[in-house]
Amino acid sequence: MSDELVGLIVRLGRENRTWGCVRIQGELRKLGIRVSAASVRRVLRRRGLGPVPRGGPTWAEFLRSQAHSVLATDFFTVDTVSLKQLYVLFVIELSTRQVYLLGVTDHPNGAFVTQVARNLVCELAERGRFIKFLIRDRDTKFTASFDEVFRTEGIRVIKTPVRSPRANAYAERWVRTVRNECLDHLLIVGHGHLERVIREYVIHYNCQRPHRGLDLEAPAGEAAPFHPSFSIHRSDVLGGLIHEYYPVAA
Repeated sequence: MSDELVGLIVRLGRENRTWGCVRIQGELRKLGIRVSAASVRRVLRRRGLGPVPRGGPTWAEFLRSQAHSVLATDFFTVDTVSLKQLYVLFVIELSTRQVYLLGVTDHPNGAFVTQVARNLVCELAERGRFIKFLIRDRDTKFTASFDEVFRTEGIRVIKTPVRSPRANAYAERWVRTVRNECLDHLLIVGHGHLERVIREYVIHYNCQRPHRGLDLEAPAGEAAPFHPSFSIHRSDVLGGLIHEYYPVAA
């Protein structure tokens, strides 16, 4: 068997982890290549790709395949200078990494989470976004009425396993980002102050901040046209804590 054929079999096995040896054999036959299923099996096993995993895709594979229609949500807390604890609720789109701030409260009760859920589904509908899944943890602040808002819109709520923060890794990563780049450098006075700060940071994050997972594009931003004659203008965000840069015609 040629190195080219071995490479093709390995490629098909890696890119299609649910395909068995016969399925790969059939795909090769479509391409005009005849090889036995036993030969395919030997190649895959030598490269550590067999047998086919049972029980469906892994969690990471599911997220990658469904990212365009998945939201993740979570709470995080912020302490004010008076040691009052405030709760921030947000969602993030897995495909675009765009963040929606749902609300800030010191009483994250059922009425609060239900109302912000209604606000979110209305906003998604206005934007023409089709969402199939919402990932959340098992925090008791997420009430049955919160889940019901999404269920009535045809959105399935998926609860992560107990004590498995990595199952909601996109949301957890955003919390770390907003703390590292914003909240850890500010003293929060109260509810209104925190909400203004978070909203301003979310606008920066969505429209201006390059994201590694998006090939250094911003989640909801567009690359500005550049010309050598342009000068670079700096805009300060959050009182100069964050800088944004724009090309400006000279």
